[in-house]
Amino acid sequence: MAFQLGARVNGITPNSLEIDIPMHANSTLKTEKESNNIDYFQRAQWLRAAMLGANDGLITVASLMIGVGAIKEDISVMLLAGFAGLVAGACSMAIGEFVSVYTQYDIEVAQMKREREANNTNGVVNDESAEREKLPNPFQAALASALAFSVGAVMPLLAAAFIKDHRIRMSAVAAVVSMALLVFGGIGALVGKTPVMRSCVRVLIGGWMAMAITFGFTKLIGTTGL
Repeated sequence: MAFQLGARVNGITPNSLEIDIPMHANSTLKTEKESNNIDYFQRAQWLRAAMLGANDGLITVASLMIGVGAIKEDISVMLLAGFAGLVAGACSMAIGEFVSVYTQYDIEVAQMKREREANNTNGVVNDESAEREKLPNPFQAALASALAFSVGAVMPLLAAAFIKDHRIRMSAVAAVVSMALLVFGGIGALVGKTPVMRSCVRVLIGGWMAMAITFGFTKLIGTTGL
C-alpha cells in the first residue's frame, strides 16, 4: 500500500513523494489490536456458569456433610449424605441449566426469524448458518453445569473418606473446602481480570457462612429433638 505526502519536502513537490507500507504491517497491527481487545463479557458468561456450578457443588455437599456430622459421628452417614447431595445437586443443576438455556435458545430463534422476515422484505440476505452457530446449546450447558457441580462436590467427599477420627474429619473437610474456595475465587478473578484478593475473600466468607449456618441449625434441631 502506498500514500502520498501533500507537503513539500526537500524540494520535492507535493504529490511526488510516496511511501510504501507493506500490507502485512496493517494485518499485524490489526491482529495485535484484536488480541488486546478481548471480550470479557462473553468470557464472563461461561466463567460464571462454571464457577457457579463448582462453588455450588463444593459448598452444598460440604455444608450437608458438616450438618450431618454435627449430630452423627459415623463416617458412613456423612459420606452417604454427601454422595446423595452430589447426585441430587448435579441433576438439579443440569435440569435447571437446560431449561434456562433452552428458553434463551427459543427467544433467540424467534428473534432471528423476525429479523430474517424483515430483511427478506427489504431484500437483504443473511447468513443463517453463521447465525445458528452463535446460538446457545442447552445440552452442552446442562452437561457442563453437572460436571462443574460434581467437581466441586467430590472434594469434601475425598477429604472425609479416609479419616476415621470425627473431629479431624470435620476439620479436614472445612480446611479442604476453604482452600478450594480460595482457588476458585482466584481463578475467577484471574480469568475475568478482576481483583484477586477481593474475589477470594468474598467466596471464602460466603462458604464459611453457609457451613456455619448449616452446622448451627442442624446441631440445634438435633440437640433439642425438634
